[in-house]
Amino acid sequence: MHDDVFAAQPAEIIPFLKRVLPFSELDDATLAALARTCTIDFQPKGTRLLTQGKTTVEHLLIIQRGGVKLYLMQEQGEDRLVDYRGEGGIVGALGIIRNAPASLTADTIEDTFVFRMPAAEFRRLVETHPAVSRHFLKNLSEHYVSRAFSELRRQHADLCADSPLTLFSTRLGDIVHREPLAIESGRSVRDAAAIMMAEGIGSLLVTAPDGSPAGIVTDKDLRRAVAEGEDPAAPVEFIMSAPLVTASHRDMCFDALLSMMARQIHHLAVLREGRVTGMVTSHDIMVLQGRSPVSLFREIVAQRTLEGLHPLSQKVPLVVGSLIEEGAKAGNITRMITVLNDLILEKLLTMLQDRMGPPPVPFCWMLMGSEGRREQTFHTDQDNALIHGDPADAEEAARAEAYFAAFSAEAIEHLGRCGYPPCPGGMMASNPQWRMPFARFRDFFEGMLILPEPREVLNATIFFDFRPGYGHTELGEALRRHVTAHASREGVFLRHLARDCLAARPPLSFFRSFIVEKDGEHKDTLDLKTRGLVPFVDFARLFALRHAIAETNTLDRLHLLAEGGHIAADLASEAAEAYEFLMQLRLVHQMRQIREGREPDNRVRPDALSELEKKTLKEAFTVISGLQGFIRDVFRLNVA
Repeated sequence: MHDDVFAAQPAEIIPFLKRVLPFSELDDATLAALARTCTIDFQPKGTRLLTQGKTTVEHLLIIQRGGVKLYLMQEQGEDRLVDYRGEGGIVGALGIIRNAPASLTADTIEDTFVFRMPAAEFRRLVETHPAVSRHFLKNLSEHYVSRAFSELRRQHADLCADSPLTLFSTRLGDIVHREPLAIESGRSVRDAAAIMMAEGIGSLLVTAPDGSPAGIVTDKDLRRAVAEGEDPAAPVEFIMSAPLVTASHRDMCFDALLSMMARQIHHLAVLREGRVTGMVTSHDIMVLQGRSPVSLFREIVAQRTLEGLHPLSQKVPLVVGSLIEEGAKAGNITRMITVLNDLILEKLLTMLQDRMGPPPVPFCWMLMGSEGRREQTFHTDQDNALIHGDPADAEEAARAEAYFAAFSAEAIEHLGRCGYPPCPGGMMASNPQWRMPFARFRDFFEGMLILPEPREVLNATIFFDFRPGYGHTELGEALRRHVTAHASREGVFLRHLARDCLAARPPLSFFRSFIVEKDGEHKDTLDLKTRGLVPFVDFARLFALRHAIAETNTLDRLHLLAEGGHIAADLASEAAEAYEFLMQLRLVHQMRQIREGREPDNRVRPDALSELEKKTLKEAFTVISGLQGFIRDVFRLNVA
C-alpha cells in the first residue's frame, strides 16, 4: 500500500462518519473516540489495496473520496468484477470480522482517499454496538459470500447472451426454489427462532388465524428482539414486519431488487395467482451475476448535495460494461441505464425543490425522446418539458411562472453538469415554449393532431414519446391518456406521420452494399441511429398512436401491437430482433469509445465489423424495407 498516511483530525472525520452507515447510528462520544484512532491515507489510481486469499486485513478502509473495485481473481479465464464502491464505501470488513485473509481483491480505479480504522478498534466496535454488528452480519455473512462466489464461478463458465440467468431477464418465479415456511400468529419468538435455525432459513411467514399472510419475521427481526431484550415467550407478531411486501412471480429480478432497496427491506414474498409461493431475498437476486448496480444505486440515494451528484452519471458505463461483455440484451441494458438516470434526476429535482421550497401548484417533469422511451444509451441529450396544474387566478399564474422558470433553469444547468448535454434544439423545460399549464399542453397536442404542419410532425417524433419523470405524475399520465385517445382518431395527422416514416431509407444499395459517407470527417461511416434505429422507433410510434396504445418503449410497443393483432406476429418478431441487434451494436461501439477516452457517438465503420456482424446488419436494414412496405399498404401511400 501507499505510504502517504497521516493522522486524521476528528473534526474532519466525525461529520463524514455521521453520513455513513452504520457509523451514523453511533452517539457523539463513541464517534469522537473512534475518530481519534483513524488515519487518512492517499492511494493513487491503480493501487492494489487487498489481494484475495493473501492480504491480512489490518485496517478497515472507509472511502472518503475516489473509487475502489472489488473482484474475484479466477484460476482460469478473466477476473470477475463483484462490486464497485465509492464515497462512503467500506472495504475489508469481512476479513476483519472473520479474522481471515481478504476474500476479494481490491484495486483503486481513481485517485482515492481513505480513512483507515485499526482492525482491533473495528472488531471492538462490532462486539460492543448492536447497530454495527447487525449491519455487518446482514451484509457480510459468510454464508452469503460463499454462495455468491460459488455462483460467480459457476456462471463464468456458462453465462452467454441467451442465458436466462441474468439480472434483467430473469423473473422472480424462476428463482423461487421452495414453498415458504410459516408460523401461526400467537406462537412465540422462541418457536420462530427454532424453526429458522432447524430449517437453515432467514425468514418465516406469519399467518393470521384465517391462514392469510399477516407479516414476516426475519433474522434481522430476531437480532433486534434479542438486542432490545424482548421476551422469547412473546408472540411472534410482536416482532414481525408488517404489512407483508409482495411482488408478482412475473416481475423481473432487477425491478424487485430496486424495490427492496427503495423500501430498505431484504425479503419479498412472491405471489402466483394471489398465493404466496416463495420468498426471495436481495442476496438471491444479486448472485445472479457478477456485477450489480446496487453500489451505484446506494451512492446516488445517499448523496446529499447537488454538486455531489454531478460525477455519478459517469460511473454508469462502469456498471453497464460488464453486462455488455456478458451478452445481456440491449433492451435490458438501456432499461438499466434509464433506471439509474431516472434516480439521478429524482435526487437532483428533490434536492432542488427542497432548496427552493414548495411550488405554487403541482407539477410534473416530463421526459421525452429516448428518455421518454426508456432507450437511453451513453450519449443522450436532454429532452424534457414541465407541465403544471392550471393556476386559479392571474396572481397564482405569475407566481407559478416565476417559480418554474427559476426551477427549470437551475435543473437544466445541474443536469448538464451531471453529463446530460442540453438539447441543441432547445426542447427543454427551461424554454417557456415547453413549460406550461396542463390546459395549454393539452391544447398544444390537440393543435398538433388537428392541423399537422411539417414542424408539428417533427415535434411529434419527440413529444409523442413522453412519460412522467418526476413530481405529480398524475398530470403527465392524464395528458398521456388524453393524447392516446385523440391521436387514434386523427387520420390526417397519422397519414402525415406515416409519410415521415418513409423518409429514412435503409443504407443499402441495390446490390446490398452499405451506403456510407463518401468524404468529410465521417468518411466511410454510417449513422446507426438515424439510418438504422429511427425507422423502427418511427414504425412502432405510428402504429401505437393509431391503435391507442399508451406505451412508449419501442420493444414494448411492438409486443403490444402483435398481441393486439394489429401487426403480424412474425413482422413484430423480426422488427424486435433487428432493433435489438442495432441497439446492441450501438452500445458496444459507444462502450469501446468511452474506454478509449473518446466521446461516444452513433457512427460505425462497416469495414471494421466481423463478417457475421456485417451480414446481420444487412439483414436488419432489410427489415426496415419490410416495415416501410407495410406502412405504404396500410396508409395507401403510393411512394416510390
